[in-house]
Amino acid sequence: MRQHPNKKILGVRFHLGLYNLSNLEKDNWFHNWLRKIGEPPVIYEPRLRELSRDQLKQYIRNKGYFNAEVTDMATFRKQKATVSYHIHAGDPYTLRELHYKFEDPTLEEVVLADSARTLLKPGVRYEQDLLQEERQRLETFLKNRGYFNFSKEYIYFEVDSTVGNRQVDVFLGIKPYQVRVTPTRFSTEPHRKYRINQVNVFMDYDPVQALAEGNSYFSDLDTMVYRGISFTGKDLDFTVRPRVVTRSNYIMEGNRYRVEDVDKTYEHLSSLRIFKGINIQFFEDPYRPVGPDDEYLLNCQIQLTPMTRQSYTMEVEGTNSSGNLGVAGNFIYQHKNLFRGAEIFGLKFKGAIETLTENESGLKNTLELGVEANLQLPVFLLPFLNKESFVKKYDPKTRISMAYNFQRRPDYTRTIANASFGYRWDGNRFNSHTVNPFELYAVRIFNISPDFMDRIKGTYLEYSYKNVMIPEFTYNFVYNNQNIKRKTDFIFFRFNAGMAGNLLTGFHKLADTPKPNGAYRLFGMEYAQYVKSDFDLSFHQVLNESNEFVYRLFGGIGYPYGNSRALPFEKKYFSGGANSLRAWHVRSLGPGSYYDEANLRYPNLTGDIKMEANVEYRFKLFWVMEGALFLDAGNVWDISARDERTGAEFKWDRFYREIAIGTGLGFRFDFSFVLFRLDLGMKVRDPKEPEHLRWVIGTERWTLKDDFTLQIGIGYPF
Repeated sequence: MRQHPNKKILGVRFHLGLYNLSNLEKDNWFHNWLRKIGEPPVIYEPRLRELSRDQLKQYIRNKGYFNAEVTDMATFRKQKATVSYHIHAGDPYTLRELHYKFEDPTLEEVVLADSARTLLKPGVRYEQDLLQEERQRLETFLKNRGYFNFSKEYIYFEVDSTVGNRQVDVFLGIKPYQVRVTPTRFSTEPHRKYRINQVNVFMDYDPVQALAEGNSYFSDLDTMVYRGISFTGKDLDFTVRPRVVTRSNYIMEGNRYRVEDVDKTYEHLSSLRIFKGINIQFFEDPYRPVGPDDEYLLNCQIQLTPMTRQSYTMEVEGTNSSGNLGVAGNFIYQHKNLFRGAEIFGLKFKGAIETLTENESGLKNTLELGVEANLQLPVFLLPFLNKESFVKKYDPKTRISMAYNFQRRPDYTRTIANASFGYRWDGNRFNSHTVNPFELYAVRIFNISPDFMDRIKGTYLEYSYKNVMIPEFTYNFVYNNQNIKRKTDFIFFRFNAGMAGNLLTGFHKLADTPKPNGAYRLFGMEYAQYVKSDFDLSFHQVLNESNEFVYRLFGGIGYPYGNSRALPFEKKYFSGGANSLRAWHVRSLGPGSYYDEANLRYPNLTGDIKMEANVEYRFKLFWVMEGALFLDAGNVWDISARDERTGAEFKWDRFYREIAIGTGLGFRFDFSFVLFRLDLGMKVRDPKEPEHLRWVIGTERWTLKDDFTLQIGIGYPF
């Protein structure tokens, strides 16, 4: 289509309105700015209407509707034109037979051996896009079988539409290889098949120096051979050990050339995160071997330019912890390639202040001081899963981390120490797996305010605010098919599962360990025992460059048993806040239909079960400003009947009547390096009210103070 109407937001031509606010006769910053962020009116042009008609006709015919006809008509009313196109497609043509024409007979056996996988099968609807896809498929197929110089330009099609009965015969031809003899003359010969002759890796390669010095740069380099690969550099004490590169290299001497091996080598070398430049080049060997396969030889050069190994960073950052905003200062040290094996070591010292926005706390601050250390290795620290073939297939990572945090909140002070050891690997280009077989948290709570202790003393919540050890095993699966190169629909799915305390309890029972106060201990502290699992699914539907819908569904459940009467506070679910139900403050919704008139007895409303659904319509406004309309629904519940709070327990016969619903309007400011977000949420259905009063809009209690909440966030909510 050669002309499109001005784009709309919620049925309104907002950008056209901005443009019309400007005065075309004035040339100052304000009117120029309005014209820049707005959209000029699309003026009807008959010639473009005719071009669109012809393009539509050609497009439909390319899809196999050879007898398609397109008519157009324009109607006018109040200086507006409505253009209509009527498409009579008719019946499509289908493929009767596919024939091959090999101008290079050496390819006949190779191509026909894969003919069962062709996209051009008898009976499919003829369309030109399918022909192009077959060209691309054949190019990739041949390049993965040694034909280094082959390209889809050597493939052509002839279509015979005279065979009758709305069918076509397609002739797929492959031209011979062209060799330049003189600048203006070419000769033809069979396509050449190549085998890898030599692989040379230039370590610590400096492209600027190589360009300035030319051949003298390469003549001063030394070379060593490791596992059949030549490693070249200014000295043999390379920044990275050769075995690290060998594990990520798929281009091996003696193998046939495969473009798939080249792509995988790029991908795996990049995933090490220690090279700022990766360049793979191939050169034809001038000496042609004599052998039964009559193959040519390729020499491969891999040029690797390392990143700066050590870095120090001072940061001041805004923080958003579940809707609680604050400011943090970080000192970060990072070493990429700590032991010359692509190990990435990070050390962070952090100080932060956050403002708590829970209703029961008013506006108070929490202070956090902490230190974190982590080490990532490009292999599995498991001997039987550390073979080169495994590393090349799954790109595994081992991560070891330790952290210590001191937090001072209005009601208590606590320290959290944790250590974890885990593995991450890729399933395919869309999904990844993470397993942490060892994850240990030690939570100590002290300096508890007397008022806070009085409120939870003797209640079910008291068990969530105790000193506790959490020895956890976790598994995480992530699926994300987002294409970062262009904006299209995509799905994001994350699944988490974890359990804690089972192995320890088994050991204690075998050893018949004493159980003081009804719970086993680890290092003098009670430890948690539970199972927990949740998922987060979102679908991003892109309507056009300015509008999209995002749908999200979250569900989670945790079940304490054995050594625990309740989930630890850190492992409980909560609702409300900038990334949840935005009409409620963080941790101020639920559990279930529970409500305390004073709203003070139980702080930090949490639960063992969480259900949440969100729909958000996002649209671009102007400059860095974006808008959003959203609808949120969900709640949290407790799984145990021991919770004495009325309405807090999950019940199948009533949970759907305890779903909270909120809606609202949001504004986002995308500054590229950070996205600042303001969301105004409004309660639509409040489960804490009596059942006949839960729909709050229009009721007497509908007030600006109680039913509207302004959320401030960083980044998109999901």
